[in-house]
Amino acid sequence: QVQLVESGGGLVQAGGSLRLSCTSSGIIFRFKAMGWYRQAPGKQRELVAVITSADNTNYADSVKGRFTISRDSAKNTLYLQMNSLKPEDTGVYYCNTQISPRNWGQGTQVTVAS
Repeated sequence: QVQLVESGGGLVQAGGSLRLSCTSSGIIFRFKAMGWYRQAPGKQRELVAVITSADNTNYADSVKGRFTISRDSAKNTLYLQMNSLKPEDTGVYYCNTQISPRNWGQGTQVTVAS
């Protein structure tokens, strides 16, 4: 059974930073295109950052220049460094594969106060 565990969320003031982490049993991150997803209150889950097995990265326009996705293959851990946070970044953040995501974890709550 694949499990994904996200951590690192919290309450932060606008302009602040957070670093999210994701670990997995069952998915070896370096072999997959992995993504960070966000679900804001009342909205659908959206993909905000992707890192491919070749270490290419891509970002939603709303986070480009502020968020950085990375991977530590030795620790099989995925990260999302979030800087210059805005209230509209508030939501539950999940990690999962870019293609056919399933077995969603609990996510980690990020709240950005204005």
